Amino acid sequence: MAPPLSSWPWASLGQYKYMLFGPLVWKVAQEWRKQGGGLPLGSWWLHLLLLFAVRGLTYQFWFTYGNMLFFTRRRRVVADGVDFRQIDAEWDWDNFLVLQTLIGAAVVNSPLLPGLRQLCLWDPRGWAVALLLHVGFSEPVFYLAHRALHRAPLFARYHAAHHSSGVTQALTAGSGTPLESLLLTLAMGAPIAGAFLMGAGSIGLVYAHAFVFDYLRAMGYSNVEIVSPRVFDAFPPLRYILYTPSYLSLHHREKRGNFCLFMPALDALGGTLDSRSWSLQRAAYGGGEGGGALGTPEFVFLAHVVDIMSSMHVPFVLRSLSSTPFANHFILLPFWPVAFGFMLLMWCCSKTFVVSFYYLRGHLHQTWSVPRYGFQYFLPAAKKGINHQIELAILRADRMGVKVLSLAALNKNEALNGGGTLFVNKHPDLRVRVVHGNTLTAAVILNEIPSNVKEVFLTGATSKLGRAIALYLCRKKIRVLMFTMSSERFLKIQREAPPEFQQYLVQVTKYQAAQNCKTWIVGKWLSPREQRWAPSGTHFHQFVVPPIIGFRRDCTYGKLAAMRLPKDVQGLSSCEYTMERGVVHACHAGGVVHFLEGWDHHEVGAIDVDRIDVVWKAALKHGLTPV
Repeated sequence: MAPPLSSWPWASLGQYKYMLFGPLVWKVAQEWRKQGGGLPLGSWWLHLLLLFAVRGLTYQFWFTYGNMLFFTRRRRVVADGVDFRQIDAEWDWDNFLVLQTLIGAAVVNSPLLPGLRQLCLWDPRGWAVALLLHVGFSEPVFYLAHRALHRAPLFARYHAAHHSSGVTQALTAGSGTPLESLLLTLAMGAPIAGAFLMGAGSIGLVYAHAFVFDYLRAMGYSNVEIVSPRVFDAFPPLRYILYTPSYLSLHHREKRGNFCLFMPALDALGGTLDSRSWSLQRAAYGGGEGGGALGTPEFVFLAHVVDIMSSMHVPFVLRSLSSTPFANHFILLPFWPVAFGFMLLMWCCSKTFVVSFYYLRGHLHQTWSVPRYGFQYFLPAAKKGINHQIELAILRADRMGVKVLSLAALNKNEALNGGGTLFVNKHPDLRVRVVHGNTLTAAVILNEIPSNVKEVFLTGATSKLGRAIALYLCRKKIRVLMFTMSSERFLKIQREAPPEFQQYLVQVTKYQAAQNCKTWIVGKWLSPREQRWAPSGTHFHQFVVPPIIGFRRDCTYGKLAAMRLPKDVQGLSSCEYTMERGVVHACHAGGVVHFLEGWDHHEVGAIDVDRIDVVWKAALKHGLTPV
């Protein structure tokens, strides 16, 4: 049996826990109706709901800032990344906000604080009372309770789960048991309650105290230093008045000291102050040795934004979305205008930026993004600017000492830059290896085809991938129906095949030619009308972006070529577009294999058919697995 106050009573409700606010919403609706449709600004019920929203946004703001690696990567306290296990453990991080809102509703509905009935917007006396109570009551009580929670058996029962998060983030501040949340509620609520009991409370005090309390909590857990050591050097007593993310990070990792709420003076008086706190803070802020600044990556996956909706599927927006495969959620629709504004801003004045990172066998891998959206790659006027952005990213990676840079999706488009050949030819002395990763993409598609297949239908047949797939299959004596209107391009590919296998490459110009073929390899978008020609039981393998929509219920549809990263990957916290957790596009995986193998050639331009099996075996050797 679980100890009391160690689990949340509404845990089984999942996202429906917010229905607990139903009575508050009903109260607000009643008051709104009484006022003839006017907003009931004097309603505590309304203010409780607004406080819940504002406080949640405070933690979200700090989470967003802390994960904007293009701003914060040099001031991180701990360089490690958050993994999916931690994300799932902290999924209901806002439980404490729900609890405190419900407690607030109970207080408002009781006669305990008569001063609540008369709303005052501002009273300076209340601020003084709250400050005194915070320093004289909240800080000591939290310090003593926190130290108690670190002793057996309380730690294992109530506090160990909170410390299981390896890297703190703003949302980690809310992860805990009901007992921990009640202690926080006491520390936060006592100064407000004291001010109202003395007749000096005000609505302004409630909002300001809650905001400052949450702001400091979220800042401490953000894993990013923001206060310059010069401030503490100029005013040394401040070290004992205000903690820092480094100060809290030491406590969270080592659990031996730094127990205070916000004021290290309590630790100094209690003999629990970790003397390394100040040196760690200085190192983290300056990005020096001992800090957690992200170092130089050895592998970079250069991606681009797909569209406006998917631009919000990044680790620094909503963690609950970025940690699951991308899908269009209604919750994102209100933010569409904001995302559209950011698209215009990036189009005008942005450059390639860091999106995410993970570690594989001690090596830092990063994903960078070109600040361009999918539709822009098809605008003739944008071609030069996009290539310039990609070129700058390659040169930057070269200067940094990156070993392999893999081009994603449209960044390696043949019509744009010849699959990367433009940059390799222009800069022959590059030390960074530029890779399009399509060799592994072809290998993944080819290894999905059952061994007993004797005939396939191939669209996008004269593309880079289509050519490689056709040439590989014909060598296996598999008949390839190559759908293309260009006899010239077909004949060029057919001549590349050994003479004895050229007969297996057949040009077709109509979809009707494949009405008896149950293996379709799709490299070009298919409409419902075109899919209709496939016989029942057909499987559609795909390398078309975006993937085709499965209109046929009597057929099966494969996903885009992908591979699962090795099990020893660390700090991976977001899904790559529509991929499952731990799965990346095959071109990303191809770059990883290129790096792990230490190959010193560029992989650009046409796919070398002879290397398809070599790359596939290397991928399996290093622990990458097909999905």
